[in-house]
Amino acid sequence: MKLGTFMMPLHPPSRIPSETLREDREAIILADRLGYSEAYVGEHVTDLAENVTSCLMFLSSLAFETKQIKLGSGTINMPNGHPAAIAANVAMLDHMLQGRFIMGISPGGLASDAEVFGNFGKDRLEMFVECIDMVQAIWSGTAPYDLTGKFFNISTSKTMIPEIGQGIILKPYQLPFPPIVVTAVAPFSKGITAAAARGWDPISANFLLPEWVKSHWPSYVEGCKQAGRTADAANWRVAKSIFVTDKDDTVARRYGHSAEGPYHFYFKQLIRKLVGFGGRSNLFKLDQSEPDEAINADTMTSKLVLAGSVNSVVDQLLAFREKTGDFGTLLYACHDWIDPALGRRSMELMAEKVMPQVNAAIAKSA
Repeated sequence: MKLGTFMMPLHPPSRIPSETLREDREAIILADRLGYSEAYVGEHVTDLAENVTSCLMFLSSLAFETKQIKLGSGTINMPNGHPAAIAANVAMLDHMLQGRFIMGISPGGLASDAEVFGNFGKDRLEMFVECIDMVQAIWSGTAPYDLTGKFFNISTSKTMIPEIGQGIILKPYQLPFPPIVVTAVAPFSKGITAAAARGWDPISANFLLPEWVKSHWPSYVEGCKQAGRTADAANWRVAKSIFVTDKDDTVARRYGHSAEGPYHFYFKQLIRKLVGFGGRSNLFKLDQSEPDEAINADTMTSKLVLAGSVNSVVDQLLAFREKTGDFGTLLYACHDWIDPALGRRSMELMAEKVMPQVNAAIAKSA
């Protein structure tokens, strides 16, 4: 099992953005040094707690400060952009990274983002499909493009001067285009099936109960079957909120589970958005008759965050994998560094202590 990282990122909105942006960059540079295989970064425009407004811009700041780690958009919210701009910006970043780019895409899940871009109440899934179809058409086609859709129109036929390069959009470094992944949130996700049928691979979100994570594999298998390809667990990425200490389980539970730590803040924010406004309480329930009032950070943080000493987290991870089934990459979810020393040390222990033991146990049981 490989180790990567995923950050939304989410910080207390009272923090200074220049500090949190520097902290998030530091986390990815550390992940690169520690041998993490991938790092994904999200984006939102209308959220002070999630203040990376462009994941592509943020990742470009890391292109020449990282060596081996693959950097992924997690995700580009496609309806909020224009296919021509997305195609050009992704292609440029892919060249900057010389192929170390993974393109994560989605319809966008934040209602206020949809409203500010005039998409609230529209069929954002339909917009998403049209947008990525046009992006891929740009990359696989030739100028002047002449793409006409319900939401977007693209052409440079009136202004193209091919002999000097005018009117032509850059193609990616990875041809015909970078690998594409989608983040799966819904239990028994039909989106995974549709994505896999198009050759894309899934990331299961870090805030899902293991039973819902497990439900993603059959959806992926079905989509791969439709595409005539074999589903490979090595291509399935699963994100998880984890906090590791050297030896102190008490500190781990306090920082990882209680209101003193960043994980409790994360779930308080997330539940307010998904349950309080988004009507997605089903994500946090096995029994759907459970009242929504029972879904809060106090009840959910200890269920969804693996926290403890190295040996404890190894056991918890193996038990989690026993429930979900095999997957290829574990994405360590980055959270706010209320205590920077603890945040850094957790990432170090994850790479240097936890994963070697987890992989040894997996090999032994194979």
